[in-house]
Amino acid sequence: MLFEKTFKALGAPVRRDILNLLKKGKMSAGDIASHFDMSQATVSYHLSLLKDAGLISEEKDKNFIFYQINASVFEEMLCYFKSFLGGNEDVEK
Repeated sequence: MLFEKTFKALGAPVRRDILNLLKKGKMSAGDIASHFDMSQATVSYHLSLLKDAGLISEEKDKNFIFYQINASVFEEMLCYFKSFLGGNEDVEK
């Protein structure tokens, strides 16, 4: 299934919390880590899983990496869920 990694990534509360932070805009890993009681390495691990699932993307700027939400994946998921309501029967995921 195409969304297997996506659903797995969304299964952890901390990763959903990270996504909620990123709704406000781009943030560096350090900025994200400052909102949690965990090491920066652990936050980087969660960011890696979110990125691998396509939920976030990164943008390099000099010595920093900024993370942001990848809205297109959420749009694809919405279309997928709408297909169960009979709205879009062409969707195959």
